[in-house]
Amino acid sequence: MGSLLIIHFLNKLLIFTPAGTAHMFEGLGLPGNLAYGIMSLEVTTGIALILGIWPRLAALVAFPILVGAIVFFHGRNGFAYNAPKGGGWEYPAVWAIALLVQAMIGDGALTLVPTPFPKRTPTR
Repeated sequence: MGSLLIIHFLNKLLIFTPAGTAHMFEGLGLPGNLAYGIMSLEVTTGIALILGIWPRLAALVAFPILVGAIVFFHGRNGFAYNAPKGGGWEYPAVWAIALLVQAMIGDGALTLVPTPFPKRTPTR
């Protein structure tokens, strides 16, 4: 999931350019400056997920990005991701669900810096 976030960041940085991404956001009715925040979140949460630095928190922070992509861009294109004009909401929805699952199952055995959420104690 982290590598996908970084790939989407690089797409916005190198292909669309930051200014072009901001212009696209404005075309969707969103503030152009939001593009820069989204790009920053994509790269930082992507790196955090890859390196295992607060991965549960990184997944929760990245989740609204995917929901926003569905609501403001992919949702109007239908379900199938191979739909014309940018693809449907199928792929971003699966990706959003995967981020929620990551947040719920925990950090993992190879986490470098565990997420500082309080630990739940099992009840009997």
